[in-house]
Amino acid sequence: MKKSLEDHAARFDELAGEYDDSNSDEYRACANLVIEHAAPEADDIVLDLGTGTGAIALALAPGAKRVVGRDISEGMMTEAEAKAESEGLENLEFGRGTFREPDYDDDVDVVTSNFALHHLSDTEKREAIDVIAALEPRKFVLGDVMFFGEPDPEEPFYSPEVDDPATVGTLADAFTDAGFSLTAVERVHDQVGVLVAERTPAEADGVTGDDADDETNTGE
Repeated sequence: MKKSLEDHAARFDELAGEYDDSNSDEYRACANLVIEHAAPEADDIVLDLGTGTGAIALALAPGAKRVVGRDISEGMMTEAEAKAESEGLENLEFGRGTFREPDYDDDVDVVTSNFALHHLSDTEKREAIDVIAALEPRKFVLGDVMFFGEPDPEEPFYSPEVDDPATVGTLADAFTDAGFSLTAVERVHDQVGVLVAERTPAEADGVTGDDADDETNTGE
């Protein structure tokens, strides 16, 4: 991480009031894809990390049992809470949490995040994905700044002084190593995309491939 959590929180606190109006078309396209791929069922619990002003959380709440938003910026979450109240949504909860310490240990079915993970170093991203995998969601939908080709600071979405995006390959390896399988890769821009990582039913139930084979082979 190129800046401390406190620095990032302070920066987003300052941006909170104008954040929604400042987002690019690519950001909105990315958010829409995250929402589309998340597609929670009526009894699903969603954990939205780096929830910001709640764009993803609020969009998913009507179709989910419960949505939990986590962020480091109090200012951004204040905006999210105000929007939830205005829309009459009561199945949302917002609180402080990070990718590696989400302050959440209850059931979760779907994890989402949009334009937040890229602030972590590649090593920290791996740690975060491992933490999320330990919560045993069936699906993790990540929209973010990520490199499909060579990094180019002259192109939009990548500011080396505050951002530390990974290549798509690096993220794919981290998901795979954590027990996920990539089921979709959406390229929004050369430096922006959406990854959908899912666990097979056997993995989601805590049964490995070898265990499943053993169960199949022991029937008489």
